[in-house]
Amino acid sequence: MQAIRSLFIPKWSSDVRLEGKTAIVTGANVGIGKETAKDLAGRGARVILACRDMTRGEQAARDIMREVKGAKVVCKQLDLADTKSICQFAENIYNTEKGLHFLINNAGVAMCPYGITEDGYETQFGVNHLGHFFLTYLLLDLLKHSVPSRIINLSSAAHAMGKIQFDDLSGEKNYHPVRAYAQSKLANVLFTRELAKRTEVLGVTAYAVDPGVVNTEITRHFMSPLMALTKTFSYFMKTPAEGAYTSVYCAVEPENQLLTGGFYKDCSLAESCKAGQDDGTALKLWAVSCHLLGIRWR
Repeated sequence: MQAIRSLFIPKWSSDVRLEGKTAIVTGANVGIGKETAKDLAGRGARVILACRDMTRGEQAARDIMREVKGAKVVCKQLDLADTKSICQFAENIYNTEKGLHFLINNAGVAMCPYGITEDGYETQFGVNHLGHFFLTYLLLDLLKHSVPSRIINLSSAAHAMGKIQFDDLSGEKNYHPVRAYAQSKLANVLFTRELAKRTEVLGVTAYAVDPGVVNTEITRHFMSPLMALTKTFSYFMKTPAEGAYTSVYCAVEPENQLLTGGFYKDCSLAESCKAGQDDGTALKLWAVSCHLLGIRWR
């Protein structure tokens, strides 16, 4: 059984050090985000855990500092469902940080019941896409100041089931949690694709990541009781540490070994679905996202 399971885990390691570098990991209080932050801290980076729940975020910071000798980790409050919170977070970063070398847009919600953000957008589209889109926009000047720098957006294999419903982005006409999740994950891929075109000349690269099927809290809305009780199924799910491998890979692998705008899975370049390669849809999504957020990002 262990031999079979090992086939699902990428064989990759790196001893790259990150002293003098600063990273932000959203949703870093648990799961893939926490493990990504822990790995980067272990390489000497200063890591900012951007978390909605400060109690859990501060506990995660203490955990990492206890487990990683000399870890430089701080927690800052960020609610991706609230543009005011995103603005306050970005302002705090500019006031406290001299540089930003890695922005890892990891946080997300999955297949949850219908809800809306503080700004009136469907929760999954609002948090998974618009929240990270806006955060990246606000922090881009600091990323440009710190080049070479990287942006890593976590997507999912579920993006292949997605379609950008421009006439119903918030699911007000016909909401389905799986369809909304797939749309938001496709949006992550398309955002990365268009972002890379605009930032490569600036020295900022961008990558979309599929972490695989990982046993984390994000599964709480869609793991059926049968799946939760089936040891065989959970056995083949990745651990959070294993799920973080590809995020870390895209952060530390030499830049000339990576393709900006690329879609990465199991620590290697993969191919997104056909819809994820549609430059016309990517450009339209960019324009619509800017309109919804009230920003001009050329």
